Amino acid sequence: MSTIVFAGPSIFGLNCSAFDAVEFRPPAASGDILAAVRQGARSIGLIDGFFGNHAAVWHKEILYALSQGVAMVGAASMGALRAAECEPFGMVGVGEIFEAYRSGARSADSDVAVTHAPPELGYRPVTIALVDAEATIEAMDSLLDQDEITRLLVAARQLHFSKRTWCSTVAAAGLSPVVATLLAESGISVKKADALHLLTMVQRGQLAPPSSNWLFQDTLFFRNMDNPAAG
Repeated sequence: MSTIVFAGPSIFGLNCSAFDAVEFRPPAASGDILAAVRQGARSIGLIDGFFGNHAAVWHKEILYALSQGVAMVGAASMGALRAAECEPFGMVGVGEIFEAYRSGARSADSDVAVTHAPPELGYRPVTIALVDAEATIEAMDSLLDQDEITRLLVAARQLHFSKRTWCSTVAAAGLSPVVATLLAESGISVKKADALHLLTMVQRGQLAPPSSNWLFQDTLFFRNMDNPAAG
C-alpha cells in the first residue's frame, strides 16, 4: 500500500479500474487520514469526506501527514476545501473547485455537499451539489432564455443541499417539469471532472513529498485522537 484515495459520491459512475495504483477507501471521516499514515500510506488523495452525522476530517491529522512526508492532494469536494485551507502547509489542491475556494470565489462548504446513498449502492449522489447545478444551468443558454436561467440559479442557490434535485429546483423556479428532464440529460459535473484530475495525477505518480518549513505542534487533543484509550 502506497497511495490511498478517499472517495464516494464524486466518483460515482467513473470506471476506476484504470487506477490500479490506487487503493480506494470510502469518504473520509475524522481519524481516517491519521490511520492511513499509520498504515504506511505515502500519498493520500482526499476527494470526499463525511460531515454532519460524522466528525469531519480534522486539519490536524492532515498537518501530521504532511509533517511525516506524506504527499496530500485534495479536489472536488471535502478535498478541495481542506486543500484550500492547508495549502500553506504543503497540501496540494487541483481542479476548478479548489481554485474557487482558494481564490475566495467560493466560501460555503455547502456548495459541494450532497446527500448520497449508502456504500452498498456505491455512494450514489441523491441530490445535486451547487457547483454542478450552477455549471449545468449556465451551460443551457442555447435551450433556455436568460430569465429562465436566472430563475433556476436563484432557486438552486436557495435550496438546502439535501433538497436540491432537478425536480425541486425547477419547481422552485416556477418552470415546466420538462426543464428538469433537459437539465438531467445535460448534466455537467465539475466535481467528477476534478476528481478525475486528482486520480490521473496520483496514478501517474505526479505527487512529490511535501517540503515543510514549519514545526508540527503536538497537543493533548491530537494525542487523544492518536490513542483514544489514553484520553
